[in-house]
Amino acid sequence: MLVYSENIAGILNQITAVFTRRQVNIESLNVSASSIEGVHKYTITAWSDEDQIAKITKQIEKKIDVVKANYFTDDQLFIRETGLYKLSTDVVMQNPEVSKTIRHYEARITEVNPTYIIVMKSGRTDNIISLYRELNEFGCVLQYTRSGRIAVTRGTQEQVSEFLDERERQNG
Repeated sequence: MLVYSENIAGILNQITAVFTRRQVNIESLNVSASSIEGVHKYTITAWSDEDQIAKITKQIEKKIDVVKANYFTDDQLFIRETGLYKLSTDVVMQNPEVSKTIRHYEARITEVNPTYIIVMKSGRTDNIISLYRELNEFGCVLQYTRSGRIAVTRGTQEQVSEFLDERERQNG
């Protein structure tokens, strides 16, 4: 789901409360400025059926500070996230297969010190999880985390742009 709102304190709580009332778990949440000045974009990942997510979308759109909300399936969006892996330097140095695996997944080593190595992988969720599983089999993972998803529509502009243009014409 992509939600656009003004940057108002408390709006995130209002949005997440809609999911809570419907007993739908949010898998990931990312909030950032959008390409439209003064409008923030919430990328929310939740697993639900279409009827339930349509109801949630309508409830979120009723919030006064929400500009627009839409739900999408994965194939309607370009989605990426980032994984960070903190690996034991000793294990990595003793087993060349670890480095080979990192290269295979096109991940980047961003820091190396005598205790740990930090690896970063950006891409699709399934690739980030697969890299974690393979590294974990080597027994070298000290810590692991994934970011929330970020997404853009496959169209040429933010869908909210058309909505704002139409609203401006009506008010103008």
